Parts: sequence; C-alpha cells; structure tokens
Amino acid sequence: MDYIDKQLVQLLCKNARTPLKTLAETVGLSSPAVSTRIARLENTGLITGYSARISLPAAGCPIKAYVSLEILPEQKPEVLDFIRGCANVLECDCVTGAYSLIIKTAFPHTEDLDRFIGDLQHFGRTQTQIVFANYLPPREAPVSD
Repeated sequence: MDYIDKQLVQLLCKNARTPLKTLAETVGLSSPAVSTRIARLENTGLITGYSARISLPAAGCPIKAYVSLEILPEQKPEVLDFIRGCANVLECDCVTGAYSLIIKTAFPHTEDLDRFIGDLQHFGRTQTQIVFANYLPPREAPVSD
C-alpha cells in the first residue's frame, strides 16, 4: 500500500459515499485509476465493506452494554452460534484475561438486556457494563504503511 492508497482509505473511512471524481481530484489521479486502486484494496481484503453509522437511540436501542463472558474453549462453537443469532449483538471479540469474550450489545430496554444476560449465563459467568455516555464516537482505524 502506497501513500495514495492510504489517502484513499482515509477518505473512504471519513465518507464512504465520496464520489469517485472527488476522490480522484483529491489524490491527483484519474477516476479509472482510483477505481482500479479501490478494487485492488477490496480484493486484497483491506477494505472489507461500506456501511452507514446508525444512532442506536434513534434506531430504538438506547441501552448499550458490554457483556464479558467466561467460557471453556470447547464451548466456543456453541456460544458463537448463539451470539450470531442475536440481532442485538453488535460485536463479539475473543480477549485475554479473566473472561473469554467481550460482547457489545444494544437493546431497547434493560429487561431485554437482562434476558440476554440470563441466556448467556447458561454458558458461563458474565460481567456487564452499561454505557452511560460516549465521549469518543467510532473513528477511522489508523492505516499504517
């Protein structure tokens, strides 16, 4: 990845709907050259998709929480199948430390979150943090050379 690729990735992270012509003008290339570079970045797996940022409260899910779950290694396939089936799970990461997984969730009500936690407790011990405020919204990932 060269400097121009890095610029394109940063521009697309800020606004994935930036017109190809604007991208081309910004990096000093033709639109077909930029299109080819973007296609290459997609094909190599650096760009994995494009999405909209959604306000969780406006979408009807104002209760954001992180649920840590301790499981045994042999439970992972069953737990991941369960988690993949939960529409309110936004992310799930395997982590080091006392817990095995950290699960980012969004629910309409605390009662819904409580039911989800109860379901998870069939697999293992949980710890939950409910988010009161967000001081740093999601931002673009740093792209190194």
